[in-house]
Amino acid sequence: MPTVSIVTDSDASLPDALAAQYGIRQVPINIHFGDETLRSGVDIDDTELFVRANRDGALPTTSAPSPGQFAAAYSEALDAGSDSVVCLCVSGEVSATYNAAVQACQLLPDRQITVIDTRSISMGQGFMVLEAARAAREGATVDEIVARAEALRERTYLYAALDTLKYLAMSGRVGHLTAGMATLLNIKPILTLQAGKLDMLEKVRTQKKAWARVAELAATGLNGRPAEQVAILHVSASEEAKRFEAYLRTVIACPPDVIHADFTAGLSVHTGPGMIGVVAVAAEGA
Repeated sequence: MPTVSIVTDSDASLPDALAAQYGIRQVPINIHFGDETLRSGVDIDDTELFVRANRDGALPTTSAPSPGQFAAAYSEALDAGSDSVVCLCVSGEVSATYNAAVQACQLLPDRQITVIDTRSISMGQGFMVLEAARAAREGATVDEIVARAEALRERTYLYAALDTLKYLAMSGRVGHLTAGMATLLNIKPILTLQAGKLDMLEKVRTQKKAWARVAELAATGLNGRPAEQVAILHVSASEEAKRFEAYLRTVIACPPDVIHADFTAGLSVHTGPGMIGVVAVAAEGA
């Protein structure tokens, strides 16, 4: 039976242990502090990123992995005995990663490699990757793997609350005066995934109300259906993530095992520390 390997990028926010369990290869997003390039999840994590950003007074920039980085991951999978590769990338609306993954196929012209733009990010992308990996283990064809992953996206809901606008101001995405006023008024922006991009949905005051609104929005998306998979996203806020999970369980029907995932440096640079979010996948056919 032909074997299919699954490749993704680090913007999927997949915990390393889970990726290893399913044999998923993750190609790291690049983080640039001046002339120094670090690999997300390899050389730098969320906490280290903001320690350095606060020390330097400037945020790093990010870039997609090179085609060569993807080609190396494809080759590794194929050399290990796989007949083909399916690569699921962070949304092309937020990154050039998908284009780099496609270009990498030209470096291995005689091999079967399929690249998918998930039009999602973080564990929205990650749950699609896991679904692809499960399908591959069950002996599904490439077309079946892609279909299962894309069908899962239609049942997936992502919402998050920022703790601060300070880092959006540092990146120039909002003004410093706006960020200062938001801090003074304890305003917490609510984010969601729209058309493949993480966009600001609304603003609420206080962390308690923000968490309540994130949970309420997830419940609205699920529309009475139980969640078959849930991930709690956070940026350097593991204890807050535990408290949010406990609260979320009072609002929606969660599975016994909930994944806690670092947002990862390629994404967290845009949100700042303290972000808390949820990705919920509605039960199929419920």
